[in-house]
Amino acid sequence: MAYTVGQVARAARVTVRTLHHYDEIGLLSPRGRTAAGYRRYDDADLERLQLIRAYRELGFPLEEIAEILDDPDGDPLPHLRRQHELLTGRIGKLREMVAAIEFAMEAKKLNIPLTPQERFEVFGEHDPEQYAEEVEQRWGDTEAYRQSAERTARYSKEDWQRNKAENDDWGRRLTALMDSGAPADGAEAMALAEEHRQLITRWFYDCPYELHTCLADMYVADERFTAYFEKLRPGMAAYVSEAIHANAITRA
Repeated sequence: MAYTVGQVARAARVTVRTLHHYDEIGLLSPRGRTAAGYRRYDDADLERLQLIRAYRELGFPLEEIAEILDDPDGDPLPHLRRQHELLTGRIGKLREMVAAIEFAMEAKKLNIPLTPQERFEVFGEHDPEQYAEEVEQRWGDTEAYRQSAERTARYSKEDWQRNKAENDDWGRRLTALMDSGAPADGAEAMALAEEHRQLITRWFYDCPYELHTCLADMYVADERFTAYFEKLRPGMAAYVSEAIHANAITRA
């Protein structure tokens, strides 16, 4: 069966421009052409595209993907092992960055000129002061810390109350969705995951999909983050993490 470039782009969730580029560099040149010269892809082309996307998600450059795919006798294992090491190191650095931002969010709430009673009204029993010294010592000179500090320093008590109200509302809707049995990789859960990303971006710091998925990993890997979600509903940390990853794959 033959497919047009538009059909392939929609099915693979890539742009037509990307497919044209792959053709131009010889990475994915469709086997067929119409009489007018339009590209026509067959099933073998789609299988190759699937492999290309898989390697791209692992962070391989296009030149290296071409080398792997065009050498039928080559062993991809050394390439994968090397890329695994690179990605593992990168994940570690991203997790450190996420932790810095999360702690900075909590610590910088201390800049709000609130009385002890007002602080309790906003934050409840959770006292962000426990993180202040650690944040300042470990990440005070980072860009993430500065960005979070600049935004939160301007917030009033009313701002923080609005932030809490938005987060509480999001948590209630997510709880209801989980109770309904909706899958974490379904459209409704992904919509709430996207809303979560936008809440972070609007209130604290720019949160691209790559950083959001790193947050998702920490929600299930770090007991401090897991406990926050588990208080809302048992199993929520894992549910949120899966929804964030599904949303990032779909949208990014």
